[in-house]
Amino acid sequence: YLTFDDGPIPESTPFILETLARFDVRATFFMVGDNVRKYPELFEKIVAAGHRTGNHTFNHWGGFKHSPKAYSANVEMANQLIGSHLFRPPHGWMRWEQYFWLGRKYRIVMWDLVTRDYSKWLTAEDVLHNVKTYTRNGSIITFHDSLKSIDKLRYALPEALKWLKEQGYEFKTFE
Repeated sequence: YLTFDDGPIPESTPFILETLARFDVRATFFMVGDNVRKYPELFEKIVAAGHRTGNHTFNHWGGFKHSPKAYSANVEMANQLIGSHLFRPPHGWMRWEQYFWLGRKYRIVMWDLVTRDYSKWLTAEDVLHNVKTYTRNGSIITFHDSLKSIDKLRYALPEALKWLKEQGYEFKTFE
């Protein structure tokens, strides 16, 4: 399962969509509601290309910094634009109360491999190395649709897709 967090944004989403199309791969995009509000045409391109959408809060909120009520309201505000039953908490953190309440309405999707494409300490080659080293059958691989990641993605994403296909991996999206 290939996933992208944080977008959509004009600086990276078009490249990601073009690359996925070139390799005939579908992914799940966990999007920030405010980015969908600012760039609705990119949201529509993601949907039109056959990718799944997921909610990543309206303001990329970390769960520990907000009450369950405020956090849930932020998720709902995002979902008015995204309209998905899939949710991923930013940074992978939520209070148990938030998990309980959101889990009643959403399928909460975490990951087992974060490529760390956002890290200023890693190179694009390091990001590719993470994919090659840690991918397993059934892996949920997380890249980022963000300014911090795009320079590394230009090399790492096509190379990762090429390698994953060479290894015989199939790509699925969440239902």
